[in-house]
Amino acid sequence: MASFVGVPIIYWFRIVVTLFFLHFYRTSLSAHEIETQASHFFRSGHTNNWAVLVCTSRFWFNYRHVANTLSVYRSVKRLGIPDSHIVLMLADDMACNHRNPKPATVFSHKNMELNVYGDDVEVDYRGYEVTVENFLRVLTGRLPASTPRSKRLLSDDRSNILIYMTGHGGNGFLKFQDSEEITNVELADAFEQMWQKRRYNELLFIIDTCQGASMYERFYSPNIMALASSQVGEDSLSHQPDLAIGVHLMDRYTFYLLEFLEDIHPASQSNMNDLFKVCPKSQCVSTPGHRTDLFQRNPNSVLITDFFGSVRKVEITMSTMKLNPNNTEKNEIDVNEEMVTTLQHYVDQLPVAEIIHQKPKQKDWHPPDGFILGLWTLIILIFFQTYGIKHLKHVF
Repeated sequence: MASFVGVPIIYWFRIVVTLFFLHFYRTSLSAHEIETQASHFFRSGHTNNWAVLVCTSRFWFNYRHVANTLSVYRSVKRLGIPDSHIVLMLADDMACNHRNPKPATVFSHKNMELNVYGDDVEVDYRGYEVTVENFLRVLTGRLPASTPRSKRLLSDDRSNILIYMTGHGGNGFLKFQDSEEITNVELADAFEQMWQKRRYNELLFIIDTCQGASMYERFYSPNIMALASSQVGEDSLSHQPDLAIGVHLMDRYTFYLLEFLEDIHPASQSNMNDLFKVCPKSQCVSTPGHRTDLFQRNPNSVLITDFFGSVRKVEITMSTMKLNPNNTEKNEIDVNEEMVTTLQHYVDQLPVAEIIHQKPKQKDWHPPDGFILGLWTLIILIFFQTYGIKHLKHVF
C-alpha cells in the first residue's frame, strides 16, 4: 500500500476529509447563529408605531379617567412615539374646569408634583367630538376627506398599534359620555376591518373599566393581544383620593401600570409577561386579565417597547466611515486633543418612583368649600341660640 512519511495514503485522506467537514460545520453554525441573532433583532417585523388613547367620560367626578389617559400619553411620548403618531381623545377638559384649584394641570398623584397634562399636550378629539362614531371611523379610516392628518390613524400593514381605553363600562359595553355606548361586538368588527384593510401588523388593546375583560371576549382577528383591569362581574376601583379637589386622581390598574412604565426605557428588554404581572389582585382588588390566543408570537418574546416605544431606523453599510474630524474645515479640531468619554444612559423624565411613594404635603391640603360653609353655619346657629337677634347690633 502506498504511503507518505510512513503513513498510508488512505489515512491522510481520512484526516483531510474530517478537517474539511469540521470547517464546514463551524462555518454553517456561525451562519446559523448570525441568522438567529438577526431574526431576534427584527423579530417584531413592524416599521412604525401608533397609539390611540381614549377617555370616554366627562364631568368633574370622572377626573381620574382623564388622568389615566394622560398618564399613558406621557409614557408613550417619553418612550419615543411622536405626537404625529398619537390620536388622543379626551371627552372633557379637566385642566380648564372651573373646579380645578390648579388650572392648566392634571395630576395623577395626591402629592401634586407629577403634572401629566404637561406643556405640550396635543388633544386631537375633545369634548363632544369623542363619540362612538368618530372612534370607529378613526380605527377603520372611514373619515371625511376634509379631516386633517392629525386626526387620522395613518397606519399600514407594518404598524404596531396600542389602543388604550378608560371610562365606565359593564358586561360587554363601554359608555361614551353617559349618552351612548360601544359594544364588544362592534369593537371586534372594527378590528376585523382594520385587519382586512391591512391597517396593522400587531395590536395591543388595554382597557381600564369595570368588567373590562368582557370587551375582548368577542375578538376574532389575528395578531391581537388584550389586557383588562377587571374580570366579568368585577368593578375596576379608583385610587389616590384627594381632599383638595374632592375626587379620586386615578384608577388602580393604570396607576400601577404607570409605575411599571416609569422603569422602562427605549432599550429595555422587559416583555409582555412582565406587563401581565402589573397590579395583582392584592393591589388592584379586582382581577386583571389578558388574552393572547389570537397573537402569533410568544408573549415572552414581545418587548414592551414593541408597542409603547418607537422603531429606531438602522442603516447597515459595508463601507468605512471616517469619524475623525476633517482638518480642512475652517473650525479645525485638534485630533490629538484628549477626549473625555462619559457613560451615556437613559434617565427618567421626573423622579416618579420617589414622587408616588411620598406622603402628601400639608401645604397642598386645604378644607373643601362645603366644610368651610358648614363651619360658618354652625357658628351662626350657636350665636343665635346663645345671644338672640337683639345682640346683632353689637356684631354689625
